[in-house]
Amino acid sequence: MAQGLTITCEDAAAATRVTPARGRPKIMADEAVRAMIVAHARDAFLEVGYAGTTMDLVAARCRISKRTLYRLFPGKTDLFTAVVILHRQSMLDLPRPDDEDLPVAEALEAIFKIDIDEVADRERIAFIRLVITESTRFPEIELLILRDGAEASRRLLAEWLMRQVERGLIALADPSKAAQMLMDMVFGVFARRRHHGEWGSREERRAYVRMCIDIFVNGVARG
Repeated sequence: MAQGLTITCEDAAAATRVTPARGRPKIMADEAVRAMIVAHARDAFLEVGYAGTTMDLVAARCRISKRTLYRLFPGKTDLFTAVVILHRQSMLDLPRPDDEDLPVAEALEAIFKIDIDEVADRERIAFIRLVITESTRFPEIELLILRDGAEASRRLLAEWLMRQVERGLIALADPSKAAQMLMDMVFGVFARRRHHGEWGSREERRAYVRMCIDIFVNGVARG
């Protein structure tokens, strides 16, 4: 993966609004160009899938040369990795401040971003379903999804849970396994459809996630 890539969800959102104009290109800092590329690549992956997204397509959408694109992202897997990392930030708000003083349940609701806005929520669900579909078709991206997506998220959540154990707020023998359990509970609702159809509403889905968090918190509460 290209070095020095530190793109946030906010960077990518802003980047889609500053696509270089036609005509003589303006000089942009590499970080701004990277953010723009990742934002357009994410949209392309969602629209036409991994197979349908080419480096030529991304360069055309960004209105940059292929030379610039390949300098910042040597290949499509590097680009997909950057999108996975960006998506991970939309799934978990971690790391969090060490001095945060919220009840564990409220902190977990914030970590899992259950009150994310409707547009971001739709994009999050669409990308989860894309990952589920494409990872079975393309072995080359399955490992990077695990490494830079699921495993990185699990480690961050396990570290947060361990800090809550150290603060005496919860009791856990294995924060890593607990993190995986919690992610399975919460993210499962995004990955599947209820009764083979869509969930009735965002409010219904949020209520389900809150119930998952409550069950988890009650299970790890100190006696």
